[in-house]
Amino acid sequence: MNRRNFISLATTIIAMTPASLLAARQNKANNTIDELEEPWQTLSSVMEHLFPASDNSPGASDIQAVNFLQTILNTPGADPEEKDFIFKGTGWLNDMASKTFKLPFIRLNNRDKESVLRKIEQSNAGERWLSLLLTYLIEALLSDPVYGGNPDGIGWKWLEHQPGFPRPTIDKVFYKLGNTRYTRTKA
Repeated sequence: MNRRNFISLATTIIAMTPASLLAARQNKANNTIDELEEPWQTLSSVMEHLFPASDNSPGASDIQAVNFLQTILNTPGADPEEKDFIFKGTGWLNDMASKTFKLPFIRLNNRDKESVLRKIEQSNAGERWLSLLLTYLIEALLSDPVYGGNPDGIGWKWLEHQPGFPRPTIDKVFYKLGNTRYTRTKA
C-alpha cells in the first residue's frame, strides 16, 4: 500500500472515531518554508514529502500541517519530551542527509529525501518519529480549523466529511476549559 492510500484510509478511520482530534491554540499564519526557522523548515519539508498535494487532494502545506504542529507543541500542558523528540528527529535527519548527500534535508530532491527517510525509518526511534509526524499530519487534516490546521475545512471537503456540532470556538478550545495536561499515549 502506498503512503497516499495509507493516509487516506487512516484519515477515514480516524474521522469516524469520536474524540480523535487533538487540539491547540489557533495559529492562522500560513508560513512558506522559506519564512520558517529551523527546525520548522525541516519539519515542513518532511511533512510535504510525506503528504504531497496532488491534482485532487490537498498536501501538507495546504492543510497547514506545520502550523498545526507548532500550535500543538506550544499548547499549555503539551508534553515537553515529545517536542524534544520531534526536534531531535530533525537533527538526525539533517545529519543523515549531510553524511549521505552533503546537503541539508530541505535542499535534497525528492528521490534523495525518500532515501534519507527510508534510512531513518530503519531505527526504532526513526520509525517512531515518522509515525508521530504522520499522526500530526492526519490530525492537521481532520482537526477543526480553530486549532490551526485544516483551513476552511479543506481536509473535510476532500474527504467529504461532515464535522461534528457544535464546533469549538476559540474561547472553548480544550486547554481553556480547565486544568488539562495534554500527553499522547506512549507505545
